[in-house]
Amino acid sequence: MIRWIIFIVIFAIIDFYAFQAVKTSFRSKGLNITYIIISLVVMGNFIYQITSTDRQTGITVNMGLAIGLFLTLFIPKIVIMLIMFGEDIIRVPQAMYRYFTEGRIAENTGYLPSRRQFVSKIALGVAAIPFASFLYGMVVGKYNFKVLKYTLHFEDLPEAFDGYRITQISDIHSGSFDNQEKIEYAVDLVNEQASDVILFTGDMVNNKATEMLPWKGVFSKLDAKDGLYSILGNHDYGDYVSWETEQAKRENLEHLAQIQKELGFDLMRNESRFIEKSGQRIALVGVENWGKGFKQKGDLKKASEAIESNDFKILMSHDPSHWQHEVIEDDYHYHLTLSGHTHGMQFGIEIPGWIKWSPVKWRYKYWAGIYKEQGQYINVNRGFGFLAYPGRVGIWPEITVIELKKGKATV
Repeated sequence: MIRWIIFIVIFAIIDFYAFQAVKTSFRSKGLNITYIIISLVVMGNFIYQITSTDRQTGITVNMGLAIGLFLTLFIPKIVIMLIMFGEDIIRVPQAMYRYFTEGRIAENTGYLPSRRQFVSKIALGVAAIPFASFLYGMVVGKYNFKVLKYTLHFEDLPEAFDGYRITQISDIHSGSFDNQEKIEYAVDLVNEQASDVILFTGDMVNNKATEMLPWKGVFSKLDAKDGLYSILGNHDYGDYVSWETEQAKRENLEHLAQIQKELGFDLMRNESRFIEKSGQRIALVGVENWGKGFKQKGDLKKASEAIESNDFKILMSHDPSHWQHEVIEDDYHYHLTLSGHTHGMQFGIEIPGWIKWSPVKWRYKYWAGIYKEQGQYINVNRGFGFLAYPGRVGIWPEITVIELKKGKATV
């Protein structure tokens, strides 16, 4: 309760400043009332969805919508507050000067200068950018699928796998979907890449296996000539909702494993597989989730028991912090690691060849795209789906296609 009171007070202060900009710019009583009503409805719905959602359910589509609407209004209001507060830095000293120079006889006329309309309009204009962006992210951005293609060279790649193509998808989060037509389009887009193998790097659901049931018919269409392989992500274990018993939680995980099998995925839980061509092979290694600050069930040694040190290795590990803290320094050389997890925070700015930025970089060193350390690569997929905020701004849903080439490695 105390946390909510603090939250409401902070929101009220920010909202007060934003309201000043609206009131000063338009001087319309009707618009002022409309602004107050919208603010109260969005705030009230947000609090209701967060506090009333059953802990056994977790994040629902309705909760996601409430979060999205709240952020769409709240972030622009912070922008307005910063600009209006900047104006107050000038207005308050002016008021103090008047008070001490004019004396109290001028008290009835007021000491604080009126807000300047052009400042308020500038604040509203600047705030319109994040408002439109977050709104676009919810309506269009969350299904704005992008195919990102990379070619990676390895001197020790077996000759038979020169030109081998991998499609990686990650972080489906099926419990957040609300548009079957868009998901069907995305699955068709995956198949259109005609890669040799499809690798899924975890988080098929938000919390429960049943979230995937409405989408089985769509994802069962995924196809690749060398098969489909998958691992688990932190959300797949059901750790973020309450269960009546530990047995129910275990059964949920096994149900998810069964669903993946029915979809055609070979789920690897600290295991490895070989893909063979013309008497040569590459190793696929799949670990359970290992994340800094998250569940750490991944066992790299166990997963690699059946492979040899000189095998060409592709590791599937959901959380890129695993690569940073364990994989890079491992005695085995893992040529390519495929991860996801970060979603690129579903918000940021990316202009190829110029800028790649998201607040998530303050949490994860490796958060989106290809990185290379000590002769080893990692691709951090930005995710297929979305979670909590039902949208994406600047960081679009990703389908990765990686072509392996034999030759001198590039930086």
